[in-house]
Amino acid sequence: MTARILIIDDELKLLKLLGMIITNEGYEVFQASSARSGMNMLANNPIDLVLCDVRLPDGFGVDLVKEIKTKYPHIEIILMTAYGNIPDGVQAMRNGAYDYIVKGDDNEKIIPLVAKALEKVKDNVKNMQLEKANSKTDFSNIIGKSQSFLYSKMLAEKVATTETAVLLTGETGTGKEVFAHAIHHESSRKNGKFMAVNCSAFGKDVLESELFGHKKGAFTGAISDKKGLIEEAQNGTLFLDEIGEMPLELQSKMLRVLESGEFIKMGDIKISNSNFRLIAATNRDLKEESRLGNFREDLYFRLNIFEIHLPPLRERKADIRDLTRFYIDKFSTKMNLKNISVSEDFYKKLENNSWKGNIRELKNTLERSLILMENNQLSAENLPTAESANTFAMSSVEKDHILKVLSYTKGNKAEAARLLDIGIATLYRKLEEYQMK
Repeated sequence: MTARILIIDDELKLLKLLGMIITNEGYEVFQASSARSGMNMLANNPIDLVLCDVRLPDGFGVDLVKEIKTKYPHIEIILMTAYGNIPDGVQAMRNGAYDYIVKGDDNEKIIPLVAKALEKVKDNVKNMQLEKANSKTDFSNIIGKSQSFLYSKMLAEKVATTETAVLLTGETGTGKEVFAHAIHHESSRKNGKFMAVNCSAFGKDVLESELFGHKKGAFTGAISDKKGLIEEAQNGTLFLDEIGEMPLELQSKMLRVLESGEFIKMGDIKISNSNFRLIAATNRDLKEESRLGNFREDLYFRLNIFEIHLPPLRERKADIRDLTRFYIDKFSTKMNLKNISVSEDFYKKLENNSWKGNIRELKNTLERSLILMENNQLSAENLPTAESANTFAMSSVEKDHILKVLSYTKGNKAEAARLLDIGIATLYRKLEEYQMK
């Protein structure tokens, strides 16, 4: 199948030229001249790769990277800048961009970079399909035996069979979306769609369009009608993650939907209806946010009918071994690894960590450890010291270390920097220092 590439740039001559160059390589090209029209193009076409200018008339390309990766995690993005502004490129890669290039100076690099990025897209799609096939979303697949966790699980199992709105609270990385999926799976709406959105990932206008939908012509780039997640969730479940970050203007609209089931799409005058079950999640204290005026009190009361608090991993030390075994098996399958041996000191060191990032941090640590282990043996040496904030700091063998990680990420520097736990600028300096291409 021909790869589909979207180019977003407000310099129309360059947009046309770049489109011609890429089309001549056999790719299918889509073009947009603004952030909004680009997002609309993504919503209506199965895009694989995005080339995006850093300066757009209605947005900042660096911020757009985060929005795109949040909604379309399989897509890779290459940021283009005419300014040679390395800090913008660095921040873009931190937000999930595959790489960045300087327009004009790096023209000869575009096609080879596009080819590499598309290889990463193939891997992304394959891994997402594998993860979906291997994942179960019922409560039997949620791991934990500590008392505080079992209590949260019991509450979720009881409320799942009702129509009651649920508010999941807890620190980042405690598994709120996993619980949301399980509640949906055990509900009477399990045959309906589970629609999820992270409210912190989008600006007000984009989030409004994502939630409520829009009519053709509602704004520049709205070339067709679009259903919002509220409409898509009809007879299913709508999951609003990080609802504490929702702009106040949208909170009032969301309250109306929850109370009446009615909403109005952007650019429309007709009232639409949707029947869905709401699950919301936050790492904020919404009661305190309401007192400070940052969150509507009436919406808080509407959400807080049934709250389930998920405990942090540091309060679930009894679960760490089971979680570790689960994720080692999962990542081993993904990496085609077999017969992994885990030493007792490896487990002990995991249990002594404070895990400020909770289960998400544990997953990342285990994935990195599997990449860097020797002879299929996981030992304490693969893990950081308790005092170290840098999980995989450079050592005297850092060149081999970097090459090994770059090989695993198939040359994706942003992903390599994440696994190495260093800044992307630092990684570029090291590549230059060791003359690695």
